[in-house]
Amino acid sequence: MAKLDYDALRAQTMGAGNDEAVTVNTRALIDKVLARYSGEWTTLRELLQNAADASASRIIIKLETSPSPTVPVPQSSDPSAHLKHVLLHHTLKSTIVENNGEVFKGTDWSRLKKIAEGNPDETKIGAFGVGFYSVFADCEEPFVSSGTEALAFYWQKDALFTKSLALPNGQTSNTTFVLPMRNRTSPIPSLLSLCQFLTSSLTFVGLESIELWLDEWRIITLNKKISPSVDLQIPQEVERKTREGLMHVAGVTKEAAQLDAHWLKVVEWKPKATSNTLSVGSDSTVKGAQSSQSLRGFFSRLAPGASNTAALERAAKEEKQIQESLEENLMGDSHATIFLHVNKATVRTLVSQSFSSELERATKKPPPKFTTVSLLSASYDEQVASTSSGKASIAPKIFGTFIPTDGKGRVFIGFTTNQTTGLNIHISTPSIIPTVERESIDLNNRFIRVWNVELLRVAGIVARVSWGNETFELREKLSRALKLVERRHVVKDDIVTLLPEAVYLHSTFTWNESTPSSEVGTLMEEAFWTCNQKTTIATLSTQGVLPSSQVRIAPEELGFVEGIPLLPETLTGVGIIKKLIDYGVITEVTISDIKSELEGKALNAAQLRRFLEWLGHKAKIIEIDAVMIRSLLDVAVANDDEDDSGRVIVLAEMKYFLNVSRIPPEMPIPPDTLPFKFTKKISKPELEMMGFEDLHLVSWLRWLIENTGGRGGLSIDQDITLSAAFASSVLPIISKQWEGLSQSSKSTVIQLLTPRTVIPTKMGMRKPAESYFQSVKLFDDLPVVAGLHAVKDKFLTALQVRKTIDIGVIFDRLMDLTPSTASNKTQIPASSRKWSHVDLIKYLASVQNDIPAADIKRLRTIKLCPAETEALQPSIERYQASELFEPDQALRRLKLRTMHWPGIYRPESQEGKFLRVLGLRPYPGYTDLIQIMSTAAASGELSLRDQALRYFIDYHQTKGYAQYDHSSVTSGYLPIEGSEKKVATPNNCFSNERAAIMGFHILRRNLHAHALKFGVKPDPPIAECVSRLINNPPQSRRDAREVFAYFASRLSEMHDRYAETLSGASIVPVAAKSSSIASPKSENLERIVHIPPRICFLGDGEKYADIFDYVDFGQEANTFLLRVGSKHEPSTTELTKLLIREPARIFSVLGDTRYLELLRSVAASWRTLKKDKALVKDMKTAKCLLAYREISSKSSQGDYEEEEESGIKSWELANASQVVIVDDIITYNLFKSRLLAAPMEEILEEFYHSLGAPEVASLLEEEQSIGMVSKDQKSAFKLQQLLQERSRLFLHDYPSEMVKHNAKWIEQNLKVKCVQTIALRRSLRGYNLSHRESRSAVVHSDKPILYIISNGYDMLEVSQALVPVLLQRSKPQYIFMLEMILESSLQKLRSRGYNVGRIMQQKETEARIADEALKQQQEEQQREIQEHEAAWKEAHAASAAKAQQNAMPGIFPNSPDRPSVTGPIEEEPIMDRPRGLFSGIRKQFGFDNQRPSVQNTSASRGMNRVIAPQEDAPPPYSQNEGHKSQTQIPQPETVTAPHHLQQNLVNAIQASRAHNSTSVISQPAVNDVKEASGSYCDARPGQNIAFIGETSKVRIFLSNTVAANGLSATKFMEANVSALKLFATILLDCADIYALNRSTVHIFYDDAGSTIAFNQNKALFFNYRYFENLHLPLVQQGNKTDAIVYWCVVMAHELSHNLVSDHSAQHSYYTEAMVILYFDKIASRIGGQQPSSSTGAPNLLSDPIRPTDLQNRLLDID
Repeated sequence: MAKLDYDALRAQTMGAGNDEAVTVNTRALIDKVLARYSGEWTTLRELLQNAADASASRIIIKLETSPSPTVPVPQSSDPSAHLKHVLLHHTLKSTIVENNGEVFKGTDWSRLKKIAEGNPDETKIGAFGVGFYSVFADCEEPFVSSGTEALAFYWQKDALFTKSLALPNGQTSNTTFVLPMRNRTSPIPSLLSLCQFLTSSLTFVGLESIELWLDEWRIITLNKKISPSVDLQIPQEVERKTREGLMHVAGVTKEAAQLDAHWLKVVEWKPKATSNTLSVGSDSTVKGAQSSQSLRGFFSRLAPGASNTAALERAAKEEKQIQESLEENLMGDSHATIFLHVNKATVRTLVSQSFSSELERATKKPPPKFTTVSLLSASYDEQVASTSSGKASIAPKIFGTFIPTDGKGRVFIGFTTNQTTGLNIHISTPSIIPTVERESIDLNNRFIRVWNVELLRVAGIVARVSWGNETFELREKLSRALKLVERRHVVKDDIVTLLPEAVYLHSTFTWNESTPSSEVGTLMEEAFWTCNQKTTIATLSTQGVLPSSQVRIAPEELGFVEGIPLLPETLTGVGIIKKLIDYGVITEVTISDIKSELEGKALNAAQLRRFLEWLGHKAKIIEIDAVMIRSLLDVAVANDDEDDSGRVIVLAEMKYFLNVSRIPPEMPIPPDTLPFKFTKKISKPELEMMGFEDLHLVSWLRWLIENTGGRGGLSIDQDITLSAAFASSVLPIISKQWEGLSQSSKSTVIQLLTPRTVIPTKMGMRKPAESYFQSVKLFDDLPVVAGLHAVKDKFLTALQVRKTIDIGVIFDRLMDLTPSTASNKTQIPASSRKWSHVDLIKYLASVQNDIPAADIKRLRTIKLCPAETEALQPSIERYQASELFEPDQALRRLKLRTMHWPGIYRPESQEGKFLRVLGLRPYPGYTDLIQIMSTAAASGELSLRDQALRYFIDYHQTKGYAQYDHSSVTSGYLPIEGSEKKVATPNNCFSNERAAIMGFHILRRNLHAHALKFGVKPDPPIAECVSRLINNPPQSRRDAREVFAYFASRLSEMHDRYAETLSGASIVPVAAKSSSIASPKSENLERIVHIPPRICFLGDGEKYADIFDYVDFGQEANTFLLRVGSKHEPSTTELTKLLIREPARIFSVLGDTRYLELLRSVAASWRTLKKDKALVKDMKTAKCLLAYREISSKSSQGDYEEEEESGIKSWELANASQVVIVDDIITYNLFKSRLLAAPMEEILEEFYHSLGAPEVASLLEEEQSIGMVSKDQKSAFKLQQLLQERSRLFLHDYPSEMVKHNAKWIEQNLKVKCVQTIALRRSLRGYNLSHRESRSAVVHSDKPILYIISNGYDMLEVSQALVPVLLQRSKPQYIFMLEMILESSLQKLRSRGYNVGRIMQQKETEARIADEALKQQQEEQQREIQEHEAAWKEAHAASAAKAQQNAMPGIFPNSPDRPSVTGPIEEEPIMDRPRGLFSGIRKQFGFDNQRPSVQNTSASRGMNRVIAPQEDAPPPYSQNEGHKSQTQIPQPETVTAPHHLQQNLVNAIQASRAHNSTSVISQPAVNDVKEASGSYCDARPGQNIAFIGETSKVRIFLSNTVAANGLSATKFMEANVSALKLFATILLDCADIYALNRSTVHIFYDDAGSTIAFNQNKALFFNYRYFENLHLPLVQQGNKTDAIVYWCVVMAHELSHNLVSDHSAQHSYYTEAMVILYFDKIASRIGGQQPSSSTGAPNLLSDPIRPTDLQNRLLDID
C-alpha cells in the first residue's frame, strides 16, 4: 500500500475546504469543569481567592435562609430558641459574599464572561480562568456587582448569557457576589466546619478580617494581625540556589501573626446530641450537620472488649453533658487567640526564555521575576501564649486546620489544598502551579513539574534556615538563663527547663510522608538536608545547643564522664533525631569520647568506682577489646577524696587487684595494686578482662620483703623482719595458702623467708634454720618458735625450722670417733661416755624424718663408718657410707669393702634403711660388676671372674642389671669359644655358631643360655654381614653354599636396600669361561671369578647356558640368591639389554638359527619393551639385528623370472638403519646383492620396522615415462570394469585399518587408460643404485590413473601397481593374491572358496535397494493420485447435485448455459494455469519476466487431460522426429481434476529412459508454434556429443566440437574430475526429488551455445558449463541450496517435454505445475527436513545467481 503524504493532503484541504466554526455546549462544559471542583467549600474558596487577588482586607459572608413551610416559628422571645429553630428547620436560600477589594475593571468584567481566560498578572494566584464558574455548582444564575457596574448571568437552554447594568455613582465601593441557591431545600451547612475553613483561609492571603452571618446573627468574626518582619541571617554554608539553578533565595524574614476569633456557642452545638435517644457510636445527623464519625470509631464499635465499650460510653456521656450546657445558651460568646510566626523567603527566579515561554503557554501568564515561599508554624512560646475563653477543647476545633499537627501541614496556593507537607508546618507559595481543581500540585506536565519541584526545594531551604533560627533562639535562651544565675556550665536543671520547647521544635520539623503525593515531602526533605554543606544540624544536648555531630547517645548511665554532650532521652524518639541517628550523624558515646573526657579531667573516688564498674561490664560482654581498655586506663587519673591521704591513683600504673580471699584488705598492699574499695563490686573475671592481675601471695610477700627497713612507705610495725606481731599476722596468711601454692611458688617463698629473720622465737626474731619446733627439748637454750599457733608445721618445716639438733652440736657434744666393737642398747648414752658410729646411726634413724636435708647431705660426706677387715674386725680408717657395701657373704667373695657392723646386720631394719639413705651400697652396680670381671680376666683371676659371672647371672633380675645398656660396655669380659683367655664385649660376640663362618666371635657355649642377660645377640648386624660378604666373598662353591645358606637363614632381616646392594656386588663364585679347550690336566683347576647375583641364574640353563652364568648352591642358598636378584631364567628385557651390549658374542655363541629365535622372543615382547625409551634408543643404534645379504650363484636371466638356484644368504649383524624390509620383491631382486634384508617373517619385519628399518618400497624412487594415449580404450574400459568388480573380492578379507582406498573409491576415482609405451626407471634413495625397464602397467604418481599398454599387459604388473594404492603396506603375497583374483574367472574363484556371490551382491544389493526405493516412491505417488481422484469426484458430485437443485426451472441439463458436471472427467478441459503463483516463484529463482506472456487458448487448454507418453514420439528434437502442434477444438472452460494433472506429471517422469548410445547427434530445427494470440518459431539447436566416461553412475558426454578444438577427453576429465562429481551429486539429488530413475540423467559439455539442457528421446542431458559458471564455487563451499533449486527447475522443464514437445503455453504450464507439485520436497531437501504431505508451494529463498539471459535460456533450454 502506497504511503500517503498527509502534509500535502492537509494543504489541499485547507485550500479547498469550507470554513465551519466549532460550537461549545456551555452548560456541558461548565458541568465538566465543575466535576474537577468536587471539594468542600470550593465556591467560597474561589470567591475568597478573588478577593485576595483584588487586595481586599475584609470579607463578609451572609447565609440567608428560608423558613420551614411546616414548622412554625417559636413564639418565645429567647434569641437562642429562634437560632435553634433556624438551624433545625430552615433551608439555605442564598449566599452573599462581599469584599472591600479593588472594584472590577473592564478587563475584569471581560474575563468574568469568558471561560479559561485566566488572570495574566503573574503576581496573582488565579491562572486558569475557571474558578469563578464554580459558583454554578449550587447557583443557577449568579449576580455580581462591583463599583458602578453589575452583571447578571442567565441561561437560554444550554447557552449562558449575561446582562450588565451601570449603577449610579457612589452606589457601593465593594464587590458583592449574590448566589441564589438552585435547590431551595439545601440544608444549612455545618457551622463548625465552615468556621474551620474560614480560619484556614486567613493563613497566607492578605485578608485581615472575615465575618460570617446567618440571617441577622453574626456567627463568627476572625481578625488577623501581623507584626513587622525581621530579617533572618542565612548561614554561609547554606546553598541558596536550587539544584536546577532556576531559583535563588534572596533573603528570609520572620514575622509574628496573631489570630483572634469571636464566635457564638452555637458553633459548638451539635443538634443531634440533645436527642433523648443518644446512644454509643450514634452517627445520625440532622440536615446540614456533618457526621463526625470516623472509620476508627466504626471499627471500635466492632472490636470486642468491655474496656473499649466503657470508654465510648464515658465519652458519649461527657459529650452529652457538654451539648446540654451549650443548648441552654446558644447565644453565648466565646473567643480564642493563637500566635504564630511566618518565615517568608524572597525568591528570585532565573529561567530561560524558552522555559518561560513553555510556562506561559501552560499557565497563560509568564513566570514571575520574584516570588515568595512562606512557612507558617506555631512556636512553643506562641503556643503557650495562645488562650481561649471557652473550654480547652473548642479552640483546637476552631483552629483545627490552622495549626498543623502530626505532619499534616498543608501546601497553600492562596488557600489550602489537599496536599500535605509532611511537617507540622504550612507552606505557602503563590507561584506554585496547581492542578485545575487547585487541590494538589501539578507534577505531570514536563515544564510545570520542573518549576514546581524547584519551588518545593526552596521550601526545603527555607525550612533549614528556619530550623537554624529556632535552635539559635533556644541557645540564646539558655545563655540568658546561665547569665541570670551567674553560672558558666550547664547543669541538668537547665536542660530540663528547655526540654519541652526542644521536643516541640523537633516534632515540628519531623518529616513524615506527605499525602496524596509522597514526592512533595520527599523533595522538600531532600533540599532540607542537601542545601547545607554540613549534614549536621544544631540540637539540644546535656551541654547546651550543639551541632548534632558533637552530640552523643548515652546507652546507659555514664556518671563518671559529665562533660560529654549527651542527647536527652526524651528527644531520642523524635522523628528528626531518629533520622540523624539512622544517618549516623548522631552516634552513641564512643571510646574516643570517653577517652577525651578522661584526658581532660581527673575522677573522684565515686567516679572512679563507677568507671571501673562500667569498664568491667563492657569487657565482660565483649563490647570493648583489650586495646581500647588499655587506652582508657592509660589516660584515667583519679583523686582518692574519701580518706585523708589524698592519694592520686594513676590507672596506667595499676597492675594488680586485691583478692581478699588471699590477702586481707587491712594489710598493706603495693602501690601498683588497686585499693579494694574500688574493686569491691567488680568480679574477678571482669578485672582480669580489664588487664589487671590477681595480686599473688608471692608477689605481695616479695614486696613486703623488699621494702623492709623503712622502704616503700612501710613503718617499723609493718616490717616482717623486725615486728614479731606483724610477722605473726603475715606467716599465718602464707601458711593458710601453703598447700594451694605451686612448687615454684613454694620455692620462691622459701627463698624469700629462709635468709631473713622472720620467725619469732622466745630468743627473739630468728632465721628459720636457726629456729626449733617447740617439741625439741634436748637442750634448754634453744630458740624455740613462739606466737605462731595458727601456722602449720608443714610450712615451718619447709622453711627449715628444725625438729632435730644440729649435727655439729651432736658431734661437738656427744660423738666418740674411736672404733667401737660393742653395741649400746640405749638410744642416748650416759653423759659419762661418748657415742659410737652404731649409737649415732641408731639415734639418727629414730629421728630421720625430722632431720633437715642439709644435715642429711652433710652426713653423706662425713667419714663415720669403719670397714671390715679380713678378720671381720673394724678398720682404723673411717669411710663415708657410700664407700662401703652392706656386710654380706656374697659380697665378701667378690672382695668388696663392706661396713663393719657388730652383730647381725638387718638391711630392712630402721638403721639399715637409714644407712641406705646415707649411701650404704647393698650390692655392686652394673659397672662395678663389669669392672670386677674385666679386671679379673685381665689379671688372670679366672675364679674371681667366674664368681662375678655367676653373681651377675643369679642376681640379673633382682639387682636390676637387666635395665642397663650392654652396648655401652667397652671392656671385654665375656669368654669366647675356643679360648679361655680371650674375652669380648657383648657387642663383639654372638651366640649363633653359624656366624663364625663370617669371622665373628662366638660366646662360650655354656653361657649361650644366658646370652641375652649379657646383651649378646644371636647374630651380628646384617649390615656388617653384608659388608663382610662384599669385602670377602666366598672363594669356592662349598664356602658359597655355607655362606649363602647362613644368609638365607636371615632373609627376614634382608631389607630391600641390602638386597639391592648385594644384587650388584660380585659375590657369586663361578668358573671363568674360556674360549680355548682346557687340557685334561687342568680339568680340576677351575679359575674362579665372582659375578653379581643379578646377572647369574639358578639351575642348569639348558637354553641360555652358553651366554649366561648358571649356578646351583642348594635350595637354601638359592633362596638367598633369589632374594638378592638372581632369577631362574633371564627376562626379555635382560635378553634385549644383553643383545645391545654383546651382540657379537651372543651371535658367535648361538649361531644364526638360535640368534633368530632370540630375536623372535624379543619381537614378541616388543609392545612392552618399547615403553622403555632408553632401551628403544639403544636398540635403534646397536648392531644387534640379524640380516642377510643374498649372493646369487649366477647372473639373473631376466628381470622377473625366478632363479633356478637360490642364492647364498650371508648373515650379518647391523643396526636398524642398515637393514631393509622386503615389501617389494621385484625391486629387491633388482638390488639384492647390495642390500641387507630383514628375515622375511611377519613378526620380525614388524619389529625391524618399529626400530626404523625402512621398507624397500619407501626407498624406491620411480620415474615414469608414459607414451601417447591410444585411440582404442576398449581394453582400458574392460580392465576398469574388472577392477571395480574384483576390488571388492580382494579387499573383503582385509581389516579396515589396512585398507587405504576401498572399492567405492575405486569406482569413483580410479581411471584406466591405454597408452602405447610405459618405461620405468627405479632407484633406491640412499643407495647409488638404479634400474630401467619397460612395464606394461603403472599407476600415475600423482593421480589415480592406471596406465596400461595397448598391445597387452601383464596382470602381475597391474597388481604390483595397484596394491600400494589399495593397501597401506605392500607385500609380495598381497600382489600375488590380487593377480590371482584378476586373472581367475568367478567360477574358478568360487571353486577356490571365495564367496563370490555374497561379495558381489553387495553392489547389486545397493543398486536394487535404490531401485526398490524409487519404485516404492512411485507407488506412493500413484496411491496419492488415486486418493485425490476419489476426494475430487466426491466433492464434484456434491457440487453438481447442488447446482441441479439451484437450476432455473425448465432448463435443459445439457444446455450451453449450464455447466457440464456429468460428463467424463477425463475429457474435461483444464482452467487457465495459475500464473500468479509460479510467476512469484520464477522471480525468486531469478527468472526475469522479460518474455511476453503466452495467452492460454482453447487449444492449450484442450491438452490438459491425462496424457500417456508416446513411446515412439518423444518431443521432436530433430527434423525427422518433429511433430506439429494440433489446433484443438474450443471447449467450455471447466475446472480440471487435480489428480489428472498429477498423473500426467508422474507419467512424464516415469517415461524418462537412459541413453545407451555412446553419442548423440541431432540437427537443429525450427518449428512454427501457433497460439491464440499468434504464432512464434520454436528453435532447437542441434547436438554432436560423444561419451567419454562416467562419475557416480552418471554418464558424461563431450562435444565433438570441443575435441576438435584441442581439448581432449582425457584433459577434460583430469581437469574437472571433482567438479563433475559435484555436478553429478546435484543432478542425482534433483532426480531423487522427482523419483526419477538415476540412469536417465546425463552430463554433457560444450564450449559455446545457449543450451542449458535438452531431452533426447526422453533421456535428459544437462550442460556442465552452466553449472561451472553459476554454482560450482558455492557448492565447493558446501552451499548446495541455489544449485538444487536451479537444476530442479531445469529438470522440470525437460521432464515436461515428455508431455509436450514444443515450448508452448502447455509446456510452460506443465513445467510450473511440476515445480509446484514437488516444491515441498525441494524445500525439504535444501532445508534438511522431511517433506510435508501438502503440495502447496512454500516460500523460497531467492536465488543469488540471476544471469540476465536465464529466462531465454530456459525458454530455449533445448
